[in-house]
Amino acid sequence: MSEYPKNARSTVNRYRGRAAYDFQAIHTIVDESPVLHVSFNPSPDDPFPTILPMIGCTGSFADPFAPASGPLDVYLHGYVSSRLMRLPSSENASTSEEGLPICIAATLLDGLVLALTPNHHSMNYRSAVLHGYAALVTEPDERLWAMGVITNRLIPKRWENTRVPPNKVEMQSTSILRVSIVSASAKVRNGGPGEDRKDEKDEAVRGKVWTGVVPVWTALGAPVPAEGNVVPIPDHVKELVEASNSENEKKANAAAKPQK
Repeated sequence: MSEYPKNARSTVNRYRGRAAYDFQAIHTIVDESPVLHVSFNPSPDDPFPTILPMIGCTGSFADPFAPASGPLDVYLHGYVSSRLMRLPSSENASTSEEGLPICIAATLLDGLVLALTPNHHSMNYRSAVLHGYAALVTEPDERLWAMGVITNRLIPKRWENTRVPPNKVEMQSTSILRVSIVSASAKVRNGGPGEDRKDEKDEAVRGKVWTGVVPVWTALGAPVPAEGNVVPIPDHVKELVEASNSENEKKANAAAKPQK
């Protein structure tokens, strides 16, 4: 199996040609997103869902070298007393035997798409929505492994270039959720604007309105040393800035080009 199963919850209905269900596409979007938005039902008595910005990434403790093209879990990092971290073991939560039902959303913006009319303006983007069951990681080795994976996914090689392992107090204050994904889908838009046929034939309109794509990407600035820092900027930080900026710009510009 190389993709998530399609069901009523996960199937993309609008612009189905932009949809993807394969592991590789979905996991890559999750891992490239610096912030994941996690939604859940805080209580059976509360009619409103809660959504939180969190950090996390995909991974497999059973097979740490498993590729993004295969089945993976999502690991989320949070403070031990936060509501989401306490819910999986709470008697008041809508938790099943599989865990706490949650939804994870990841979005990357690649461009602003400008058309002849505001109604046809759009954005180039990569997005993913995942549904799964969250369970608190209690096994010490898996917790430590997940903390390292999440850290290095955000800043490659950072874990091994810091004071590790975390001390007892740090470990006690940190919780990790493992989310077993049951369904997921991605949606990606690339290319220029789609115009109204009448507008395309209207020389007066075409002669006064600029159309095209403004590429958008996240850029990392020059590292600013902390006040008490005594160490030169390490290579892994320099590499992060250079590689991230170059790759993000390349993807945004590629998305702006006409798609065949």
